Amino acid sequence: MAGVELRAYTDDDAAATLGVFQRAIRETASRDYTPEQIAVWAPEEVDTERWAARRAGAGTVVAVVDDAVAGFTDLGEDGYIDMMFVDSTHARRGIATALLDHVVSTAVGRGLTELTVHASLTAKPFFAKHQFTVEAQQFPVRGGVRMTNFRMRRVLGAQR
Repeated sequence: MAGVELRAYTDDDAAATLGVFQRAIRETASRDYTPEQIAVWAPEEVDTERWAARRAGAGTVVAVVDDAVAGFTDLGEDGYIDMMFVDSTHARRGIATALLDHVVSTAVGRGLTELTVHASLTAKPFFAKHQFTVEAQQFPVRGGVRMTNFRMRRVLGAQR
């Protein structure tokens, strides 16, 4: 996407990435999940220090558009994408694709042979479009509320 800059997360990005996370869930994912599910997934009260520490330790990469964080992702050493979120105000503008392209190139550079993700109902079509296949539908419980997601996998080296 033209106009998107990818860079490493810094401590100054904590509030912005948390805002992206909350808006992506509360606004974008709200079409696929109930208000109760949204409330436990993106609660009003968040331990911001814990959030910042998690992002700093996860190798998070942020997408910046017009000097504002528009999305972020991370990649575990094992190829697991724990988080990939795009701000609802920047949805469907190629930001998630730019983030995923970065994840793929990073994974290949590390010698990984596959990527995995637990994709939400909302994110499943995006990942399917990018060669991830569903291995299982899952029903994790968060805060006593049953959610739905999909364990998906992409073998690296496959044609794009």
